[in-house]
Order: sequence, then structure tokens, then C-alpha cells
Amino acid sequence: QVQLVESGGGLVQAGGSLRLSCAASGRTFSSYAMAWFRRAPGKEREFVAAFSTGGTITAYADSLKGRFTISRDNAKNTVYLQMNSLKPDDTAVYYCAARSGVYSRIRSNYPYWGQGTQVTVSS
Repeated sequence: QVQLVESGGGLVQAGGSLRLSCAASGRTFSSYAMAWFRRAPGKEREFVAAFSTGGTITAYADSLKGRFTISRDNAKNTVYLQMNSLKPDDTAVYYCAARSGVYSRIRSNYPYWGQGTQVTVSS
């Protein structure tokens, strides 16, 4: 089992950047595929990005590719989401998720979730 704690959210102006962090407990962090999802007001939780267990494969939502970058530091049991050129539409609660095995774009495939961190982008 793994516990996840997100941090780094906040208020930023359009065009700005934020880096979210997700700290994971447990000694087998490297065996988990990690992902970020987000839920905007009035919308379903949607896939943002994911990282394979081996750290060799990344996946992004098509609409976010080029602005967002996911990375992981297995030594620190942490996964990051660098968000650049932020837009008001990026306003959402961002969640970190983990699962054993290969990564997935489907939220129901992830059994472990953090509590979320709020990102607000002002115009």
C-alpha cells in the first residue's frame, strides 16, 4: 500500500508556472506507475499525465502536451508535475495517483490517491 500527499498548488496568473509535488510513502515506490489527474469545477476528473514504473515511459493528455511535464525521483519517493504557460482553464484540483503495474489513463484503474491540491489560474 502507498500513501500520497500532494503539495505545490496555489494561485498564479495566466502565463505563469507551478510545480506540483507528490510525496509517496512506502519502500516500493519504484514499482508503482504514477499519474496526475485533475478535476475542474463542474467537470469529471480527467487524466493529465502518467509515468511508468521504470521511468522510461510518459504519457500526457493531448491537450496538455508541451506545457506540462511529469517526472519522478525514485530516491525521494516523489513525482512532480511541472506546469508552464498556465491558462484559466487549468484551474482545478490536481490529484496524484498510483497503481502497480503499467500506467493507465483511466482513473478507476488507480487504487491509491492523494487528497488533492488546488491550482487556480487568474486571467
